[in-house]
Amino acid sequence: AFDAALIAFLAGIPERTGYNRDGRGLLLTEAIPFDDKAKALHHIDYYLNLVEKAGFPAKYEIPWIYLSAEERFDARNKLKTLRRPVVGINPGATYGSSKRWHPARFAEVACRVITEMHGSAVIFGGPSETGIAEEIKREFGQRCGDPETQKQLLMMAGRTDIRELMAMISECDLLVTNDSGPMHIGYAVRTPVVAIFGSTSPEHTGPVGKNDIVIKKGLDCSPCFERECKKNNLKCMEMITSAEVFDAVKARVNVKRAVFFDRDGTLCKDPGYLRRMEDFEVFPGIGSLTRLKERGFTLIGVTNQSGIARGLVDEDFVKQVNTVFLDSYGFDGFYYCPHHPDEHCSCRKPEPGLLMDARVDYNINLKKSFVVGDKDLDMLLARAAGATGILVRTGQDSVSPNADYTVENIGEAVDLILRMESAGKG
Repeated sequence: AFDAALIAFLAGIPERTGYNRDGRGLLLTEAIPFDDKAKALHHIDYYLNLVEKAGFPAKYEIPWIYLSAEERFDARNKLKTLRRPVVGINPGATYGSSKRWHPARFAEVACRVITEMHGSAVIFGGPSETGIAEEIKREFGQRCGDPETQKQLLMMAGRTDIRELMAMISECDLLVTNDSGPMHIGYAVRTPVVAIFGSTSPEHTGPVGKNDIVIKKGLDCSPCFERECKKNNLKCMEMITSAEVFDAVKARVNVKRAVFFDRDGTLCKDPGYLRRMEDFEVFPGIGSLTRLKERGFTLIGVTNQSGIARGLVDEDFVKQVNTVFLDSYGFDGFYYCPHHPDEHCSCRKPEPGLLMDARVDYNINLKKSFVVGDKDLDMLLARAAGATGILVRTGQDSVSPNADYTVENIGEAVDLILRMESAGKG
């Protein structure tokens, strides 16, 4: 914005890099051309381009919002009375009415989620959007008047601060949203997103999560980037039906159960940093994993491999070992974090980034899944994702205050999971 360039100029900041647009060029020490290439960039790349032009590394990554365990648990507690799947609904957009889908149609989607998918819905919004939320509630009541059904609609508009909103969206199974700030929160906490676009462009501001769905009508007048429809008909939103949004919700909600296994100390012996094939020895009982496959569980490996960043382990060797589990023991996927702990990445356990990636790739319902590992951090990972944590005593830790269950080995873990599944707890 011009104001930002003016403030930087008046503050005497010696190096001022920005795009040469909106009259800012004379205020900048390095004015980056605002050419056709820049105009076509998604806004993430648009700003990374500025960073790169300023001489700094600008590696693309999907944004990640860090949440504390306490924030996740508090949000989970607020949703504990709701049936899964929990679908978050964000009907607001502060930019203007041209970005807001009709409240009645949000209500129709919420009603179908509850009555047809046997799930629940949460209405989000800021203090200025409580009126829109109340309109949805009224419309919902006309369509789904049964008292038991209405218990599955939770009104949170105007009742959260920004951190609470982030945590609650992270605990939803899916977010249906207009092009808005909460939409960007959605993919940054790795919640699957169905985004509804009217006057704006998903190519510039759309969700960037893998397999996120954008619903938009290709009209000659859209995108117009107007705050209010100049034609007074909002046809770009009018043409989007509740049926197609509900179909997108059904297609995007994750349903499969999975068991996530740590590698070293859980599936195989942990020699410290596993870096030679001579030291690779799988534990007895690993053959029992086929019983999980037979019962419909997806098997996923998740392992921290900071030895790569430390220069102690070759990354190709890590992949080679992981491939053994894929080829010989029925694993569907195997994920690893190559980073040093000091990098504070989203994929190093107990951060749940690897599980979030697997959720998208394999259509996994994390709340109906299990994490099996030999370390307390594996149990913290399970708690972060809302999965059931099972500690095995074959590696580093013999006890964990964060474990839901503790067993001796993977064979006992398999027995436990199948018993729970038979009892309807899995």
